[in-house]
Amino acid sequence: MSPIREGITLRARTRSRRLGVPKKPHRADLEVQIGKIQSRLTGAWCVFLRIRRHRVVMTRRDAALKVFGAFVVIAFAMLSVCISAGGAKKPVDPGVRGGAAGAGNPLSNLTADEKTFFQDGFTRFIELEVVQGGSNNGLGPRFNSNQCLACHSHPAAGGSSPAQNPLIAVAKLNGAKNVVPWFIAPNGPVREARFKRNPDGTNDGGVHDLFVITGRSDAMGCNIAQPDFRPAGNPLTGKGGNPNIIFRIPTPVFGAGLIEAIPDSVILGNMQANASQKAQLGIYGHPNAHLSGAANHSANDGTITRFGWKAQNKSLLLFASEAYNVEMGISNLLFPQERDETPACLFTATPNDALNFTTAPTGAATSNPAVISDIEAFSNFMRMLAPPTPAPDTPSIVNGRAAFTKVGCAHCHTASLTTGKMIASGSSTVPSAALSNQTAHLWSDLLVHHMGKGLADGITQGGAGPDEFRTAPLWGVGQRIFFLHDGRTTNLMEAIEDHQGPESEANRVIERFRRLSTQDQQDIINFLRSL
Repeated sequence: MSPIREGITLRARTRSRRLGVPKKPHRADLEVQIGKIQSRLTGAWCVFLRIRRHRVVMTRRDAALKVFGAFVVIAFAMLSVCISAGGAKKPVDPGVRGGAAGAGNPLSNLTADEKTFFQDGFTRFIELEVVQGGSNNGLGPRFNSNQCLACHSHPAAGGSSPAQNPLIAVAKLNGAKNVVPWFIAPNGPVREARFKRNPDGTNDGGVHDLFVITGRSDAMGCNIAQPDFRPAGNPLTGKGGNPNIIFRIPTPVFGAGLIEAIPDSVILGNMQANASQKAQLGIYGHPNAHLSGAANHSANDGTITRFGWKAQNKSLLLFASEAYNVEMGISNLLFPQERDETPACLFTATPNDALNFTTAPTGAATSNPAVISDIEAFSNFMRMLAPPTPAPDTPSIVNGRAAFTKVGCAHCHTASLTTGKMIASGSSTVPSAALSNQTAHLWSDLLVHHMGKGLADGITQGGAGPDEFRTAPLWGVGQRIFFLHDGRTTNLMEAIEDHQGPESEANRVIERFRRLSTQDQQDIINFLRSL
């Protein structure tokens, strides 16, 4: 390589790094651009020689202007190389994978009874709740929505936020006088709001429901006010508003029964696997729930909890009953008291959801799912809901899966865990074939990790601290719209980048990701969108 050309290459690389352009540009494209620059540089040199030959005729000022102009052209040409190389090198999230929903079906190998209870749970999952006078009573006094499906509908029942936010319509339903909070946008995610602190400065951390039943035709006489969520910020990202509020979006429940069926010993064994490799990357595993990479433990029996953004719920029954009470205001057998006991706003007996002792089976049926409570029915639906079906492999997907593992993402997003050998479902003596000894391709270690100040929400739940979150299972991410715990982005690249921040366990992995070639980065994105 000539000295001139070598110098140009060095300057182009230096300028590219200053502009944040990846280190390995497409060589063919740069060769063309460098050739053009060399040609212009040669022309500039010729101008300089002509100036020297005709310096008697040309003034010094004219000569200086011509030389300056020539080198300005070169500078802009070099800048164009950097910009064009940078634009070509950025991987792109192709967006939500098209085609039919790869989820929403029951597990294979279910018995006839399991299928009956699955269908019953699905029917209740999509039913609308009212305050009183309907077939499903007990809504409110404070609530976020009136239906499980409203929060868990994309790409099918059991998923997460849909593209069009259903809470806009819920706010004014049946004559309600609710104001839609600033962070609930028509094209934004379903969100719940938690306050970090109480007005007196003490820790809060609880959910503050968006809506009240005041003004509804089925809640005459109730007059309570919504919380004040102002000042407002960006309605799509949820950023820039009231600093005392943090948000959570719904977690998908596809394959939840398989997650519930994974023994603690399997989770702990995986946590201890490859410990030295994890330590080199700043990823740590320890049975103490307060240390990074640790499991969140139940305060009741000490076993590992695993559902929710901070793995704060132990079982699907607890997960369902808490959501029924907190998200819809419906008291139940696990949460028997109303969250707001304003007398004028209580219209039905509590708990609102209970066992149905007097319900007789229909026809000649031997199974009678109608006798169980809604929270048990919801649990059955989630327990027997199949995980998402990934897209078929392509060369890009195969390479992306390998690169995902190589850079260290799989140390937390574990490819698979295996359920227990004998898992009961409907019978304590005959294990369920659908749930027992199954490989769950969840892409999660079900542990909580320090994600740093950038993602911290300031809330402690169980053993999960203010900046700790459960490793989100990635199955189904290909058809997911909103990402991270607060739904701040719809772009997978942004979600990956947001893993890096002060005190995040993912920092070194993200650094390794950034050192990959553009094609390898793109393949990882394609792999994730295949799940």
